[in-house]
Amino acid sequence: MPARTPVDGTPCWIDLTSSDTKTAATFYTNLFGWQTDTNDDDQYGGYVIFSKNGQPIAGLGGRQPGNPYADVWTTYISSADAAASAAKAEAAGATIMMSAMTVGPKGSMAILGDPSGAVVGLWQPDEHEGFALAGEAGAPVWHETLSKDYDAVLPFYSDLFGWQYHTLSDSDEFRYSQATRNGTVVAGLMDARSFLPADAPSFWQVYFGVDDTDAAVAKVIEFGGSVLRAPEDTPFGRLASVADPLGAAFQISTNEG
Repeated sequence: MPARTPVDGTPCWIDLTSSDTKTAATFYTNLFGWQTDTNDDDQYGGYVIFSKNGQPIAGLGGRQPGNPYADVWTTYISSADAAASAAKAEAAGATIMMSAMTVGPKGSMAILGDPSGAVVGLWQPDEHEGFALAGEAGAPVWHETLSKDYDAVLPFYSDLFGWQYHTLSDSDEFRYSQATRNGTVVAGLMDARSFLPADAPSFWQVYFGVDDTDAAVAKVIEFGGSVLRAPEDTPFGRLASVADPLGAAFQISTNEG
């Protein structure tokens, strides 16, 4: 698949904050066949870039002092102006968790909690445009938020990123919308009030493509991870929910090409 070009208002990058970056790097390189690049180790605090076939896929960083959010994947949405997007988000009810900051010549970033508390990043690309591959095995194929305030987050993301919605279901049992940007489906938003525990926060999650979900689940176990939800067939492919050895959760989906 040709390398992708980031589009404003769409998921463009993912990274993992880990309490043990060495263990995490070994797990994901074994699972997906990724390579690691630590050439910028000194300048960027040991931040690792995972790549596939020479193309960047995801990032890996250690937990910073005072950061309680270890062992979690974060999705970043592309923005032409991260500072302006963060200010607009805050005015619309978001919590700024990391103010907009420049990351050398790579770009600028900010981290926020949306009105339901789900953590999401903003990335303003410069030299680093984001993940260069998507929609294939060993690369991100989908991003979605499970929200406890579905009615609030739909207009929030629409105003912030220009998203429009196609509602797949609108019942108390299953309420889900697909977000589109300029006619392209970019993310999913699920009403999670009926099934998330009272003490569980809203969150964003990432799906990685695989050629065989069941085989990938077996590898997750082999390399020290755990299965949170066994493989199941859905209208969107054969899906499973898993976690790495440190507990960071992610989804896997049979690559449909």
